[in-house]
Amino acid sequence: MASGFWNIGKIPELRNRILFTAALLAVYRMGIFISTPGIDRVALGKAFAGAAGTLFGIFNMFSGGAFEQASIFALGIMPYISSSIIMQLLTVVIPTLERLQKEGESGRNKINQYTRYGTIVLSVVQGFGVTNFLKSGPFGTQVVDPANSGPMFYFTTILTLVAGTTFIMWLGEQITERGIGNGISLLIFAGIVARFPESVKETYTYVKNQMIEPLNALVLIAMLLFVVSVIIFFEQAQRRIPVQYAKRLVGKRTYAGQSTHLPLKINPSGVIPPIFASSLLMLPATIGQFAPVDFIEKLTEFFSMDAWFYNTTYVLLIIFFCYFYTSVTFNPVDVADNMKKYGGYIPGIRPGKKTAEYIDHVLSRIVFGGALYLSAVCVMPTILINKFDAPQSLAYFFGGTSILIVVGVALDTVRQIESHLITRHYDGFAGSKGPRIRGRR
Repeated sequence: MASGFWNIGKIPELRNRILFTAALLAVYRMGIFISTPGIDRVALGKAFAGAAGTLFGIFNMFSGGAFEQASIFALGIMPYISSSIIMQLLTVVIPTLERLQKEGESGRNKINQYTRYGTIVLSVVQGFGVTNFLKSGPFGTQVVDPANSGPMFYFTTILTLVAGTTFIMWLGEQITERGIGNGISLLIFAGIVARFPESVKETYTYVKNQMIEPLNALVLIAMLLFVVSVIIFFEQAQRRIPVQYAKRLVGKRTYAGQSTHLPLKINPSGVIPPIFASSLLMLPATIGQFAPVDFIEKLTEFFSMDAWFYNTTYVLLIIFFCYFYTSVTFNPVDVADNMKKYGGYIPGIRPGKKTAEYIDHVLSRIVFGGALYLSAVCVMPTILINKFDAPQSLAYFFGGTSILIVVGVALDTVRQIESHLITRHYDGFAGSKGPRIRGRR
């Protein structure tokens, strides 16, 4: 692996791509500390100290801590991700968008353009909500001067937040096009990893003050390493369905049949199910922050993160969204039709409808295993907090969507770097005789 890293500097194009990516990530991190006008960021940071178990805590985590500082990047890249998910769902529902998706590069560019427009619209809506949230005094803390909270405050804050999200979207697209890795994913990755030193420092303080037993700390570290290895295994795991292509006569040439396979991911939906499920379950706790009514407070306690009902519902929602998102993004009928069109078939299975039914049957079984894997990782923070007295910041970093995103993005980026090395006849990170690193896609 050391030789693989050493070979990176020998390829000018790859070296320039990595430096370009690092420079844009640095620009993104510097923008985190630029606050919007008229906000007391110190008071807002203190107010967010108790927001770890609410929707705002998750939102702040994905923005890399920009939300708690009222940064110009406070909305983060989430509006773009939400717009992308909505466009994927609409592609299945609206025939015009489905035809655009099948037109190749030009159709995809058109869909990307619609996604950008949707990002702007969502940014305006979310920007208005964030502005109203800041003006109302989040968690009982006044962060905006009442004398300067009129219509002009709304206009400047919303404009700043929308401009910040648009700039982040541009940064992500530039990284994807001219850098290395997926730009949007790397921006989320950078925001999560940037909070890791703070989590380690908090854990050290806990151990130093004997708030955590040293033995529990060692067990905690071992568990975290085990979770990372499990995620790497499942994110690269595939169910390969053998596919045979018959001989074809094209003009005067006869092409021999080929044997290949159809790879089906164990976790085809990625981190979308945990994001959707956690967002839904965090709503009662978030509403309870603003509506101190007896019924709402009891409902908030019922949905507390250490309650059995919360974790059971969380697991069920993850399983549901795994199946739902997979059904939206993967169509076995289209796969079977494409195979039949090019003379491909699964040995022992009749082409056409029977092939689609077989693929759907296999996919349903492996998605259930992937859903259980996601559920186990996502309930890990509750186990770490309740059983090992882990700090909340560290528990949420090494559990749930955070660690899934960090490991998945790292695998994708390493895979792209390795493909550059192998293309130019260099050994990859695993060496010339080792296995090739596969990303999530």
